[in-house]
Amino acid sequence: MSMTDHTQPIRFFHRGRIVDVSGVHPTRSVLDWLREDARCTGTKEGCNEGDCGACTVVIGELAEAGEKEAVGGLRLSTVNACIQFLPTLHGKALFTVEDLKAQCTRQRDRAPRDKQTAIHLHPVQQALVDCHGSQCGFCTPGFVMSLWSTYEHHQDAGTQPTRQQLADDLSGNLCRCTGYRPILDAGQRMFDLPAVRLDTEPVVAALQSLKHEPSFDYAAPLGQRMDHFHAPTTLAQLAALREAKPAAQLLSGSTDVGLWVNKQFRDLGDIVYVGDVAEMKVVEERGQGGNGELYIGAGASLENAFRALAARAPSLTDVWLRFASPPIRNAGTMGGNVANGSPIGDSPPVLMSLDAEIELRRGDRVRRMPLPDFYVDYMKNKLEPGEFVQGLAVPLAAMKRQVRAYKISKRFDCDISALCGGFAIELEGDIVKAVRLAYGGMAAIVKRAAQAEAALLGKPWTQASVNAAKLALAQDFKPLTDMRASADYRLLVAQNLLQRLWLETRAKDPLPVEATSVWSVMPHTLATAEGV
Repeated sequence: MSMTDHTQPIRFFHRGRIVDVSGVHPTRSVLDWLREDARCTGTKEGCNEGDCGACTVVIGELAEAGEKEAVGGLRLSTVNACIQFLPTLHGKALFTVEDLKAQCTRQRDRAPRDKQTAIHLHPVQQALVDCHGSQCGFCTPGFVMSLWSTYEHHQDAGTQPTRQQLADDLSGNLCRCTGYRPILDAGQRMFDLPAVRLDTEPVVAALQSLKHEPSFDYAAPLGQRMDHFHAPTTLAQLAALREAKPAAQLLSGSTDVGLWVNKQFRDLGDIVYVGDVAEMKVVEERGQGGNGELYIGAGASLENAFRALAARAPSLTDVWLRFASPPIRNAGTMGGNVANGSPIGDSPPVLMSLDAEIELRRGDRVRRMPLPDFYVDYMKNKLEPGEFVQGLAVPLAAMKRQVRAYKISKRFDCDISALCGGFAIELEGDIVKAVRLAYGGMAAIVKRAAQAEAALLGKPWTQASVNAAKLALAQDFKPLTDMRASADYRLLVAQNLLQRLWLETRAKDPLPVEATSVWSVMPHTLATAEGV
């Protein structure tokens, strides 16, 4: 494509209208566009890596018919503006802190003159003022947008969140000076104030008009070359495009690739975006009887994927909620987390413990392999040129075992694991009939502890067997020392997690969760049963 070739503009709904953007580079972040081009400076730049939440915005998309948790026909999701590339907004709606004042003005003006009230701040903002939820104020716009998303969802459902639900929703927003008590107070107080709601009708109409446009292809110059952003809308288009452009950078949630640009200043070149391929987002049960599986498309969000897993294995709720933060889980994908191959990724240990297979596609050819076989070495895998991860398949039978996942990190919420363990065990009486022990953070790749498994298989599930498996772990892994943990610490904790697994699953007098976890005093009331 030459510098003069046609390119579609980036079109999305923002501040009451559809905006067209051209000429910006495909890797320009939503945050930079907001602050420098749109002059919407309410959204702040903090860490610029999706960790602090100062740049939190809300993305609106058309909801599917009958979709749960939709708000007036919209799917509203918090994301980090600092790591989202602007072209990913095409066909969507972008809401920022500036929109809240407009909602107040619109609602006041639509009321009869004798019933107009002096609403100057949105209930979310007013509650933060009333409860002294802001000191320096830098993080406040991010908190406001996370709380606004919570507010809209609960107002639509006619419910109010518990204090712990508010804490879960705000786990991606960091405040260093106010403290969370007054912010959580504000989250409860906002429902006591006169309601101000988003008028979704014009937003839905605008997105419907954009929906009729064909697949999106955008390009902009970088020096003397033209960089492309391709966004196919069908799986067949994606497969053909990937095969034709094997060197192009695949992009899904941008929760990792965005950091390559922001922190490593990488030059990505052409990009193939999978976020508009509906077939890649499917999460559904397939097959019958013993061959049944939970199929997770590689483009399914981490939030939807973990929700579906936790609905079938409730013991995974803790690792679901502790996987990064809501803005990261809303944007990032489980397929991307697996394909990335990070040795400290939290999805692969869980999936390996569940005997998951990875599905790969190149053109019309589709192949599967056990997930442990996919990883070759540090950040190396068995993907061939032109091939991509199409999905993940988890046998339903594997989730009938006793399943556990333990994440060890310095912070409870929104932190990178020092190590993570995914375990599944099946007992026949007190004999170990089947066992899967998978660890992240213990080697150059996530992998199963083969020798520890062998030490347990067919043996009585006793303290003596657990002790033998602990010793075998030292043969399975030679962990490294880094900024998150020492090698000795990692090995000791990995062994201790086996002890915890035994205490929770032993045939005689297993310990309840409140006896093995200090976090049991913070019950999470998410409705995992509503998962797919």
